[in-house]
Amino acid sequence: QVQLRESGGGLVQTGGSLRLSCAASVAIFNFDSVSWYRQAPGKVREWVGSIKNNDESTEYARSVEGRFTITRDIPENMMYLQMATLMPEDTGVYYCKAIEDARVYWGQGTQVTVSS
Repeated sequence: QVQLRESGGGLVQTGGSLRLSCAASVAIFNFDSVSWYRQAPGKVREWVGSIKNNDESTEYARSVEGRFTITRDIPENMMYLQMATLMPEDTGVYYCKAIEDARVYWGQGTQVTVSS
Protein backbone atom coordinates (compact mmCIF):
# COMPACT_ATOMS: atom_id res chain seq x y z
CA GLN A 1 0.00 0.00 0.00
CA VAL A 2 1.34 3.38 -0.99
CA GLN A 3 1.66 5.89 1.83
CA LEU A 4 2.81 9.47 1.57
CA ARG A 5 3.82 11.56 4.55
CA GLU A 6 4.52 15.27 4.41
CA SER A 7 6.67 17.15 6.88
CA GLY A 8 8.51 20.43 7.22
CA GLY A 9 5.62 22.80 7.66
CA GLY A 10 5.62 25.53 10.26
CA LEU A 11 5.36 29.22 10.96
CA VAL A 12 7.50 31.58 8.93
CA GLN A 13 7.58 35.33 8.39
CA THR A 14 6.81 37.00 5.10
CA GLY A 15 9.79 36.69 2.82
CA GLY A 16 11.04 33.57 4.50
CA SER A 17 11.65 30.08 3.16
CA LEU A 18 10.60 26.55 3.98
CA ARG A 19 11.28 23.16 2.51
CA LEU A 20 8.51 20.61 2.65
CA SER A 21 9.25 16.92 2.36
CA CYS A 22 7.08 14.06 1.18
CA ALA A 23 8.24 10.58 2.10
CA ALA A 24 6.88 7.66 0.10
CA SER A 25 6.54 4.11 1.37
CA VAL A 26 7.39 2.72 -2.06
CA ALA A 27 9.91 3.43 -4.78
CA ILE A 28 8.99 6.78 -6.27
CA PHE A 29 10.31 5.92 -9.70
CA ASN A 30 7.10 3.91 -10.09
CA PHE A 31 5.04 7.07 -9.90
CA ASP A 32 3.90 8.68 -13.12
CA SER A 33 4.03 12.07 -11.48
CA VAL A 34 4.11 13.76 -8.12
CA SER A 35 2.31 16.97 -7.34
CA TRP A 36 1.94 19.41 -4.51
CA TYR A 37 -1.38 20.97 -3.61
CA ARG A 38 -2.44 23.38 -0.89
CA GLN A 39 -5.66 24.33 0.80
CA ALA A 40 -6.21 27.61 2.57
CA PRO A 41 -8.91 27.95 5.24
CA GLY A 42 -12.33 28.19 3.62
CA LYS A 43 -10.97 27.62 0.13
CA VAL A 44 -10.78 24.69 -2.24
CA ARG A 45 -7.62 22.69 -2.60
CA GLU A 46 -5.46 24.11 -5.36
CA TRP A 47 -2.65 22.72 -7.43
CA VAL A 48 0.79 24.15 -6.71
CA GLY A 49 3.07 22.23 -9.03
CA SER A 50 4.06 18.86 -10.45
CA ILE A 51 7.10 16.88 -11.53
CA LYS A 52 6.84 14.15 -14.12
CA ASN A 53 8.72 10.92 -13.63
CA ASN A 54 9.69 10.25 -17.22
CA ASP A 55 11.61 13.43 -17.93
CA GLU A 56 11.64 15.25 -14.56
CA SER A 57 9.89 18.20 -16.17
CA THR A 58 8.15 20.53 -13.77
CA GLU A 59 5.17 22.83 -13.95
CA TYR A 60 3.98 25.37 -11.44
CA ALA A 61 0.93 27.43 -10.74
CA ARG A 62 1.38 31.02 -11.79
CA SER A 63 1.05 32.17 -8.19
CA VAL A 64 4.18 30.29 -7.14
CA GLU A 65 6.29 30.13 -10.29
CA GLY A 66 9.75 31.48 -9.68
CA ARG A 67 9.40 31.08 -5.91
CA PHE A 68 8.72 27.35 -5.45
CA THR A 69 10.76 24.41 -6.71
CA ILE A 70 9.86 20.73 -6.77
CA THR A 71 12.64 18.18 -6.60
CA ARG A 72 12.95 14.52 -5.74
CA ASP A 73 15.50 12.08 -4.38
CA ILE A 74 14.82 8.73 -5.97
CA PRO A 75 17.16 6.60 -3.80
CA GLU A 76 15.58 8.06 -0.66
CA ASN A 77 12.01 7.91 -2.00
CA MET A 78 11.56 11.56 -1.13
CA MET A 79 9.96 14.50 -2.87
CA TYR A 80 10.47 18.11 -1.87
CA LEU A 81 8.83 21.47 -2.25
CA GLN A 82 11.30 24.29 -1.72
CA MET A 83 9.42 27.52 -1.02
CA ALA A 84 11.02 30.93 -1.05
CA THR A 85 9.83 34.51 -0.71
CA LEU A 86 6.78 33.30 1.15
CA MET A 87 3.74 35.51 1.44
CA PRO A 88 0.70 35.37 3.73
CA GLU A 89 -1.39 34.08 0.83
CA ASP A 90 0.82 30.98 0.77
CA THR A 91 -0.67 29.95 4.10
CA GLY A 92 -2.46 26.63 4.06
CA VAL A 93 -2.18 22.90 4.42
CA TYR A 94 0.19 21.47 1.84
CA TYR A 95 -0.36 17.99 0.42
CA CYS A 96 1.67 15.78 -1.83
CA LYS A 97 -0.09 13.61 -4.36
CA ALA A 98 1.27 10.75 -6.39
CA ILE A 99 -0.18 9.01 -9.42
CA GLU A 100 0.74 5.45 -10.30
CA ASP A 101 -1.05 3.63 -13.10
CA ALA A 102 -4.06 5.93 -12.76
CA ARG A 103 -4.26 5.36 -9.01
CA VAL A 104 -4.05 8.48 -6.91
CA TYR A 105 -2.49 8.73 -3.48
CA TRP A 106 -2.50 11.65 -1.04
CA GLY A 107 -0.56 12.45 2.06
CA GLN A 108 -2.14 13.78 5.23
CA GLY A 109 -0.81 17.32 4.76
CA THR A 110 1.45 19.70 6.62
CA GLN A 111 0.50 23.18 7.81
CA VAL A 112 2.35 26.22 6.52
CA THR A 113 1.59 29.58 8.10
CA VAL A 114 3.14 32.77 6.81
CA SER A 115 2.85 35.73 9.14
CA SER A 116 2.70 39.28 7.86
